[in-house]
Amino acid sequence: MRLLFVGDVVGRSGCDFLKKHLGNIKREYRIDFTVINGENSAPGNGVTRKSVEELITSGADVVTTGNHCFRRREATDIYDSVDTLLRPANYPEGVCGKGVYTADLGFTSLAVVNLQGVVYLEPLENPFETVDRIIDGLDTPNIFVDFHAEATSEKKAMGHYLAGRVTAVFGTHTHVQTADEIILNGHTAYITDAGMTGPELSVLGVDIRPAVDKQRFHYPVMFTESKNPAFLNGAVVEFDEKLGKATKIQRIIKR
Repeated sequence: MRLLFVGDVVGRSGCDFLKKHLGNIKREYRIDFTVINGENSAPGNGVTRKSVEELITSGADVVTTGNHCFRRREATDIYDSVDTLLRPANYPEGVCGKGVYTADLGFTSLAVVNLQGVVYLEPLENPFETVDRIIDGLDTPNIFVDFHAEATSEKKAMGHYLAGRVTAVFGTHTHVQTADEIILNGHTAYITDAGMTGPELSVLGVDIRPAVDKQRFHYPVMFTESKNPAFLNGAVVEFDEKLGKATKIQRIIKR
């Protein structure tokens, strides 16, 4: 089987690019299942019902999120009503939504796990302890983890920690695709960051000038989404669905 993971979708341009190109990309790579990180899919950031529905109608089987998952006021209603929309699993018990989705495909099943790192981000539950508990409760060898984290060291550590235990670990959050895709322990596909789907000539999706001014002058600025043409970053993992073993990982960039 082949799973496509699409890096953080940013705003209007990211959603529009997916709507126009995702079908062709899935046909080109013969994709069986698609996971999209959509935590910045709404204008500004976060998710809205409209942005989530756009990702799903464009071809997402599961939508993951991250530290912006509850940025929008309406988010609490969305997570409880859209079964395939995830928020990080290491939020405290009692928070709306869920961090794991198991898809029954008939001939097999696969699980998508959404986790958030804690280095330089919110002090959620330890993601290593969270994922141990989740894996123990899953009844499928096909496990795909979106680890939404700031520090590359934390992502690398998680990849090695889960090597041989899950099918793939995709890092998200930094919006910059890394060139370190690898199969760990002959079993687990890994990439530190899958990248971003949105305006290519930008600073993580926003207009260049205000982003530069913020870094240069250290005063408040108004970020707006870049109007430059979008591209898609992601990764395709080929895996043995009987063993949950990844056999190939390929970074993709589509313009």
